[in-house]
Amino acid sequence: MSGGSDGPDHRGPGQWIVGLGLFNAGSVTPVAPEPPARSVSAWAPLSVATFRWLWLALLASNIGTWMQTVGAQWLLVDAPGADALVSLVQTASMLPIVLLALPSGALADTFDRRRLLLAVQVGQFAVTVLLGVLTALDHMPPALLLTLTFALGAGQALTLPAWQSVIPELVPRAQLPSASALGAISQNVVRAIGPAIAGLVIAWVGVAAVFLLNSLSFVVFAAVLLWWRRPVDDDLGPPERFGAAVRAGGRYVRHSVITRRILLRAGLFLLPGSAIWALLPLVASRRLGLGPGGYGLLLAALGVGAVAGAALVPRARARFSPTRLMVVAAVVFGVVTIVVGLVRVEIVVALVLVPAGVAWVTVLSNVNATLQLFLPNWVRARGLGVYQIVFAGGQGVGALVWGVLAQATDLPTAHLAAGALMLAGAATVVWWPLPDIGGLDREPVSYWLEPHLDVEPAPYGGPVLVVLRYEVPPENEVAFRTAMEKVRRSRRRSGAVRWGLFREGEHIETFVEVYQVASWDEHRRQHEHRLTGVDREIEEAARVLATGPPEVAHLLPAD
Repeated sequence: MSGGSDGPDHRGPGQWIVGLGLFNAGSVTPVAPEPPARSVSAWAPLSVATFRWLWLALLASNIGTWMQTVGAQWLLVDAPGADALVSLVQTASMLPIVLLALPSGALADTFDRRRLLLAVQVGQFAVTVLLGVLTALDHMPPALLLTLTFALGAGQALTLPAWQSVIPELVPRAQLPSASALGAISQNVVRAIGPAIAGLVIAWVGVAAVFLLNSLSFVVFAAVLLWWRRPVDDDLGPPERFGAAVRAGGRYVRHSVITRRILLRAGLFLLPGSAIWALLPLVASRRLGLGPGGYGLLLAALGVGAVAGAALVPRARARFSPTRLMVVAAVVFGVVTIVVGLVRVEIVVALVLVPAGVAWVTVLSNVNATLQLFLPNWVRARGLGVYQIVFAGGQGVGALVWGVLAQATDLPTAHLAAGALMLAGAATVVWWPLPDIGGLDREPVSYWLEPHLDVEPAPYGGPVLVVLRYEVPPENEVAFRTAMEKVRRSRRRSGAVRWGLFREGEHIETFVEVYQVASWDEHRRQHEHRLTGVDREIEEAARVLATGPPEVAHLLPAD
């Protein structure tokens, strides 16, 4: 089950309400009280036309992005302090995602995702054209290159949560793991195709041509978005206010144990895993004596492994637990990291990079699919935005760490340290396994009775207190308090900013649950959109321990 770790508020009822304002009692009303996925072909989602064309458009965009990365890194290979500067290209690409992914997730949950994606492609097209023109004119110092790379990273930050939250709209739920694996193909095959094309273009024409070709990839994605006619989704009601939406997304992640565990496992893999991606240009040029074409071939080996991994993931998920897959993949990637740092034979490095590609796509498609399956629709883009923060932060911070370590010591030392950290992270599954969510009911439900109020609440006025009174027999008291701890977590995930459970001093069998939401609009969204089958199960488990349904009162600001 999802949950959080914050303890209940132990202050008395009087202390708890002081400072919250004077409230009206709106009303007192009684409250009415999936099997594991089968193996699905890795290519099944491509039978859905809209998903197929959008996936192909994103594939083209990702190819351009990797061409851009290779071009930027190759411009800096011979610059003073190249070890750190080359790694900073990846940091500049990833840092905007760390800063902007949650706000962009709130935008994607609040506004039309198709229009948001379309606007972002236009902006990225303008930046890449500027990059290409200035590079062709030989006016591209490292600082400006990193600044414009940061701007493109901001575009990625706005694109990723919107795109990933759209996928569950396009394919059946049973195909989500396969769709996630195809997303991993899109992000990893391009590591082979994009750098290979970039290497050829750099050798024949120059880096400026790479940047200009990248601009065309955004045109392709924009054209498909113009073709797509996304149905209007009225299920979530009027859009949330932006600030409230950002806070609600952060609050959900804080109070969801499963979401936090998924993010932890991703971070423990990505931080050491970033060493291969960040340092491979230096391994190719310095240890193996390769040019841009050879570097592209090494990335091609990773891409081949990624394609193989994507084909194998659905079968592997059907046979093995997510935790076992995570451990095996992390061990393989850790060993490969060490080999890449120590071996100076080109063919050996290329061969071991193939299983590294398999391991990479296995972990990330597993994490991504688990998160997409778990997150409810109302907060999906925001939750995936936080995942993008972990994804980008792990790679960006890791790239900087391994680049600085390589500059301070040498490339083998940096790879040994990263490989050891990856193996240590794999061992932590003993304490922090990847959760299995196969039996959780994540479908949205609306099971609370509509409140009948004598006072008309202002939608954005607040705060609002919700008070529930339970009569609990003495023999059920301990079990009830335990069950209410899960209720607390459910309330906090769905919108409560504070929560407490109290006992009436005058009536020993009467327990009072009090929680605060920021506004009536937030509480309305709890009623209509934010609860899932799991939340209903949690509440029912507590209410069967009481004698009858609880009485509910809504306390509104007196003014």
